[in-house]
Amino acid sequence: MAVLKDITLGKYIAVDSPLHRLDPRTKFIATLALMSAVLTTSKFVALIPFALFLACALLLARLPVGIVLNNLRPFVWLFSITFVLNALLTPGTILWLLPVLDYAVTAEGLQRGGLLCLRLSTTIITAALLTLTTAPTELTSGLERLLKPLRRIGLPAHELAMMVSISLRFVPVLVEEAERLHKAQLARGADFSGGPIRRIQSLIPLLVPLFISSFARADRLALAMESRCYRGGDQRTHFRPLHFQGIDLAAALIVLFTLLLVLWVAKFYP
Repeated sequence: MAVLKDITLGKYIAVDSPLHRLDPRTKFIATLALMSAVLTTSKFVALIPFALFLACALLLARLPVGIVLNNLRPFVWLFSITFVLNALLTPGTILWLLPVLDYAVTAEGLQRGGLLCLRLSTTIITAALLTLTTAPTELTSGLERLLKPLRRIGLPAHELAMMVSISLRFVPVLVEEAERLHKAQLARGADFSGGPIRRIQSLIPLLVPLFISSFARADRLALAMESRCYRGGDQRTHFRPLHFQGIDLAAALIVLFTLLLVLWVAKFYP
């Protein structure tokens, strides 16, 4: 359960930095574009410009590097499974044979597994930077503005944006609730040690009250919004209207240059 504390998705850290001052629409579009470019590349060298871009973004965000990188810890099991399966199941030059399982580790498998893990890592860090540097109200407003043209085909832009924002905000709340329940279960003599099957079985007394608490919290939130006569849509105004500034143009140019560099390296580098 200690790993849950490392999840910062949905959390916002208020710092005066260039990334925090960017328009949320700029950060949304940049995040989607960068993640799409990284997930489609198939060469290690093409990720170098993106890694340099992420390093500069971390410096500009003025956030503790450990907080951002800790988002990778809960996904270590996913990285491990991805790397091992690719190393064993990808055909190619055999490096060594496993004596018992009748599988071979190949050089191409190691390269492919490492590439996939690196792509997943950069994607997670990019998403974490978006939520860490953008307030929940800005996330909702920015996503609503981006989805506003889709209202013509009947898409409820405001409701969808609000749903996404509330979902992101519930992630750290549920993490804290799970940690509190875990400590309460330990105080009552619960044992979460043992093998994988034993640990899964011991999580049942933890998951049931967590789901009940989540449903109760969601019900209270809905009741609070209704009691305050909350209504979304075209008639709702914004306390802080969004405006693109010069810093957004500079950020867009930097992101565009990074994308072109990644695509150029992926296409022309042997």
